[in-house]
Amino acid sequence: MPFIKVETNVVIDEADIPSVTKKMSELAASMLGKPETYVLATLEPEKPLFFGGTDAPAAYVTLDSIGLPEDRTTDFSKEICGFLASNLGIPGNRVYIAFGDIQRHLFGWDGKTF
Repeated sequence: MPFIKVETNVVIDEADIPSVTKKMSELAASMLGKPETYVLATLEPEKPLFFGGTDAPAAYVTLDSIGLPEDRTTDFSKEICGFLASNLGIPGNRVYIAFGDIQRHLFGWDGKTF
């Protein structure tokens, strides 16, 4: 049940949002080694976001998953920052990432928990 969410102050053409969100979904599945059929990805552009006292391009990313490998968060940070730099022009030093390892019994889906 990987979940990746990007909140950013970057303006993204509405026609490009589905393709960027799809790439985020593929990235999460690849990083975590989980089927993309379980990935939930959401992209929230044009948020009023200030980082370091400026509204220059920035992002807040959430990556949650059951069994998130905490020993790989440095690698994940590098991949996510690279993705944001190449796809949205956001430099890595303007990105915060919150990683979460979700307990199975605290995450529901299809009328049950994992």
